[in-house]
Amino acid sequence: MQERVVRCRACPRLVAYRERVAVEKVRRYRGERYWGRPVAAFGDPTARLLIVGLAPAAHGANRTGRMFTGDGAGGSGDWVAAGLHAVGLANRPVSRAPDDGLVLRDALISAACRCAPPDNRPTPDELARCRPYLEAELAALEDLRVVVALGRIAFDAVLAAWGPAGGGHLPRPRPAFVHGGEWTLPAGPGRRATTLLATYHPSRQNTNTGRLTREMWLDVFRRAAARLGA
Repeated sequence: MQERVVRCRACPRLVAYRERVAVEKVRRYRGERYWGRPVAAFGDPTARLLIVGLAPAAHGANRTGRMFTGDGAGGSGDWVAAGLHAVGLANRPVSRAPDDGLVLRDALISAACRCAPPDNRPTPDELARCRPYLEAELAALEDLRVVVALGRIAFDAVLAAWGPAGGGHLPRPRPAFVHGGEWTLPAGPGRRATTLLATYHPSRQNTNTGRLTREMWLDVFRRAAARLGA
């Protein structure tokens, strides 16, 4: 399934943008070879924790080919790695390059959209075309216990994908995104109920302004680990 993700060309606008960025690059990465393709999930394929972000950054994962990797010191990749490291699910607290030795245990990182979108804004149609990949991941993670959604778009994508993956069952009333929110996703046939946690996305727009603080962020990961019994 991850090989199908990497080969995907379903969205012409995203294909054109990710490939143009990989050719034009930016000055600080001028000498590097960009990935320039859809980005597959990264981490433990038997994970009980799934983290779902928005999309690869144009000069982050679209360059490195690994989710939440390469967007600079203090970027969203470092926030994700630090959160996982704090609860013992990552062996290092930063995510800078695909060869940096980062290893995740019991955690998988994915996204609502697998290609870098212009202005970090995939369209509803693009998100819908990408959704089957998230549905497949949710279905394949047989021991899934917790999903952490990073931001409203990822949150909505998880709920949309859980319907097919979870046997058509969704919480009622339908959850509305709020940072720190927690809900139980009902179990479908042969599945266990799964905890859904929501947090603001760790973009610099949120972290540099204080909308998302380290303590707010780590609290979500501590709660996720508690639900795993980690």
